Amino acid sequence: MTTSTTRTLDWPLMQNNIAREDLDAVCALLQQDDPILTSSKQVRAFEEEWAGWLGVKHSVFVNSGSSANLVTLAALRELYGEGGEIIVPTITWVSDITSVLHAGFTPVFVDIDPRTLGMDPQQVLERLSDRTRAVFLTHVLGYNALTRPLLQELHRRRIPLLEDVCESHGATFEGRKLGTFGLVSNFSFYYAHHLSTIEGGMVCTNDTDLYECVRMMRGHGMVRELDSASRRRELADEYDDLNPDFIFAVPGFNVRSTEINAVIGRSQLPRLDAGIARRTENLKRFLAQLDPEYFFTDFATEGSSNYAFTLILREADESRTRRVMTALREARVEFRRGTAGGGNQVRQPYLRKLVGPRAWEQFPRADHVHFHGMYLGNYPTLQRDKIDRLCELVNQAARS
Repeated sequence: MTTSTTRTLDWPLMQNNIAREDLDAVCALLQQDDPILTSSKQVRAFEEEWAGWLGVKHSVFVNSGSSANLVTLAALRELYGEGGEIIVPTITWVSDITSVLHAGFTPVFVDIDPRTLGMDPQQVLERLSDRTRAVFLTHVLGYNALTRPLLQELHRRRIPLLEDVCESHGATFEGRKLGTFGLVSNFSFYYAHHLSTIEGGMVCTNDTDLYECVRMMRGHGMVRELDSASRRRELADEYDDLNPDFIFAVPGFNVRSTEINAVIGRSQLPRLDAGIARRTENLKRFLAQLDPEYFFTDFATEGSSNYAFTLILREADESRTRRVMTALREARVEFRRGTAGGGNQVRQPYLRKLVGPRAWEQFPRADHVHFHGMYLGNYPTLQRDKIDRLCELVNQAARS
């Protein structure tokens, strides 16, 4: 039963990251006599600044993290050929899987590592085959999912690694930022992510050919989107019967973002590291006070960049899980059962025809999180005493 103090928590799932200074930057843009609002100099500047912060050669700003997934897989198909399998997580956001499907690849699922909520690296290694075209790995809610043996084996087999870092800006592995290990990485700048442009995403890579292909995929497949002037000239000469401004070289999309979104991103970037540090402090405080008899606390936090608190019951006890969720609701603490993406993806209707009946039984650890795991909001302005009261609340509910 909740107390009068816990009823006042009023804890939203996420808090808006858009600060007054970001809005002022937008106002300054709009106050120009004739401001360009479609993709232009601000977008390019944001791409360059983000690439510098992350530590990659190239970044392409798109209108969402899901679009980043979409153009990444489309570019992979364009450059590496159609067909084959891509190893994917059971716990991730839906667009990771649907981008694989839309590109014509076959998703091969693996269970999770409970310490990272990412793909079990041993299962990934076991599922590698001659048909594997890539491994699409998600760093879930700020936890690193990479291991050195996995990276070495992928390198040995020349299998591309795709990193979904949408929830894990600034997280590191071996002292290096996630999103710099694979052929390509995707980021999301959705509402309340570590950095937010309202809607937005980024594709990041050191591979120039992939970068140029993604740029075209972003903008209708047009050759004029290429950075390389020599490549633009080559294609104009090759297709001299076409207007060089309207040569569509690949089957692309229109997923460009705007100058307004880029201005917000550029305004936020200087304070990103400080926000990440505070989120990390919050997570450590949260995990340190959870009762390990009832909750899983042994997460791989080294290098983490927490996006949301992970609250997972240690045992599959339906009654205890219900008590904890009831206590959270009564205290007006918003949460999402199943953690990232709504839990085990193979239970979702869009996949059931593909994976077969009751396929989720092959992934018991993901299924445990699906029913007995949840995430709660974590943001830089979160008050420390509220974290303490939250832990007291869930511990009491679990014990009763």
